[in-house]
Amino acid sequence: MVDFVIPNFQTMNKETTPGSESVADRIRYLIIKSRLTQSEFAKRLGIDPSNLSKHLSGKLPITDILINRIVVNMGVSKQWLVDGSDVPFSKTAGIPGIIPPAGQLANAVSVPVYDIDVTAGSSNLDAMFTDERITGYIALPRISSDSLIVHVSGDSMQPEIINGGMIAIRPVDNLSTILWGQIYVVVTEDFRRVKYLRRDPLNPDNVVLHSANPDYDDVVIPRSDIRSLFRVEAVLNYKILG
Repeated sequence: MVDFVIPNFQTMNKETTPGSESVADRIRYLIIKSRLTQSEFAKRLGIDPSNLSKHLSGKLPITDILINRIVVNMGVSKQWLVDGSDVPFSKTAGIPGIIPPAGQLANAVSVPVYDIDVTAGSSNLDAMFTDERITGYIALPRISSDSLIVHVSGDSMQPEIINGGMIAIRPVDNLSTILWGQIYVVVTEDFRRVKYLRRDPLNPDNVVLHSANPDYDDVVIPRSDIRSLFRVEAVLNYKILG
């Protein structure tokens, strides 16, 4: 388990896209994807929040100095920021302030971080892993190159996985092969859950979904209800500073 302490963030409602037409729009996109408030984003760049607001509203021009500050502090492509070409984050870039880029950690592989709450909804996860939902990359040692990093909400897996933590997951190709006692993301027609998987001693055709939090009861489901499985390879817990 890896523990991180990162600045507090707030979810922003306004969405933009990586290919937005103006530099200001692309900066707004970065603010959303960084999960920082506009004020926190400005402080990370080392500028006054009121000045950043003026840059975004057009009252002040967006200068090369500001662009270079964003490129350095956010690890973003300058070409993308200036004219919208290229991609926001390269596959070798880390998440600024959290994990260094690949190459700075021995045997580290950069894996994408998706703006996806793995426990929210029941949609098939496979269709959700699009480039538009990538917020950056994290380099972790001993992680498979086909792993994906997503967020987890809820306290059913505490203290193993805290509310708001992240997990590195890897798709399981053969659903008949389960490593009992390991943590998986279980996807059925009705839900997506992160649980320990255990055998049902009464029926080998069932699977027991077990929570780390003792306040939650076990849930028994038919193995045939499982549409897809993702094995949890790493847990990245972090604390939100108020």
